[in-house]
Amino acid sequence: MSITLPGPTLGVVGGGQLGRMLAEAAAPLGVDLVVLDPTPDCPAAPVATDQIVGDFDDADALDELAARVDALTFEIELADPDRLAAASEEHGVPVHPDPGTLETIQDKLVQKEALADAGIPVPEFVAVATAEGLERVVEEFGGVMLKARQGGYDGRGNVPVETPDEAADALDQIGGAAMAEELLDFEREVAVMGLKGADGETRTYPVTETVHREEILRESVSPARADDAVVAEAESVARDVLDVLDGRGVYGIELFETREGEVLVNEIAPRPHNSGHWTIEGARTSQFENHVRAVLGWPLGPTDLVAPAVTVNVLGDVHESRALVSQPESRRDSGDVDERGAATLRNVESVLDAPDADLHWYGKDDVYPLRKMGHLTVTDRGATDEADPDALLSRARELRDGLTFRDA
Repeated sequence: MSITLPGPTLGVVGGGQLGRMLAEAAAPLGVDLVVLDPTPDCPAAPVATDQIVGDFDDADALDELAARVDALTFEIELADPDRLAAASEEHGVPVHPDPGTLETIQDKLVQKEALADAGIPVPEFVAVATAEGLERVVEEFGGVMLKARQGGYDGRGNVPVETPDEAADALDQIGGAAMAEELLDFEREVAVMGLKGADGETRTYPVTETVHREEILRESVSPARADDAVVAEAESVARDVLDVLDGRGVYGIELFETREGEVLVNEIAPRPHNSGHWTIEGARTSQFENHVRAVLGWPLGPTDLVAPAVTVNVLGDVHESRALVSQPESRRDSGDVDERGAATLRNVESVLDAPDADLHWYGKDDVYPLRKMGHLTVTDRGATDEADPDALLSRARELRDGLTFRDA
């Protein structure tokens, strides 16, 4: 193919922090980005070429987006696969990853069934619809992670169930169709950012270790603190996953390493993923640049590690008392307070003074507990094979813990 600059225009359904970082990666390539997002002045808006304000499944807004761009992609699983496909066909613009892949991944039960049918190792799982059925599964598995089949993210839609007595309440929390997955006593969680390009080319980034608390990703360590056999198996499983999925782009493949050294697939995201944010500073080509390249059918960039890297998320730590003040008077005693406050990050100079750290701010106006507001990455560019990942992680945690949204 012949590529000239200025380049094409890429349409992205979703304008959150992933859309923002896609726009930051697209600009140096001469690619304009137009995002579709329901929030006016969404996080991606300041760095994208333009924003169309509309819901992710708004047919008219998707039609407008497709009419203005040369290719379509998405950065959120709430995109509507049928309407994406219709807009793509109507305006003759490609959409990647394939809407059929998005549809499969949107339903966690269907996703797991597709992986299991392909012979890819996954935890034991089963659909559940009643408290009685869940009680039986909990007894059989010795505890489960109950997952909403659709719509869950960042820990929402996941409820651990350790005893049959917890079944009814857990189903109420899910509030819809659910899947029960065996509750693993795993050694660690790891992730592989996989990449599919034109002509079936596939690449993977180095395996990264992910640290979760309250089901939310807090930290990633690259390369992973796992032995060589586990790393090799994780890479092999990730490549098998890529073979199951249709469409170009980056895929976040989350995995468990069991106590016995097995590697099992947890979940897949058909887009850039928090587990791969370290690639901005730690890899030769970031996941965001490679996603842009892939969906446009351009040559892929190298995915090699250039420096050991630890990324830590900057999460909302706002006090409830301060959040209550930020609510309209009518809501303060309603029981419906969602603990929001104005997003003002303090002590930023401590990170800017650090020669080994890079800060990424997501541009969100409101903060609430556990909301992802930004991240910072610490790299060791002078590292050798003897680099100490634990020291790098401690350094990143120290810098993160010095940041706060709380009033002085």
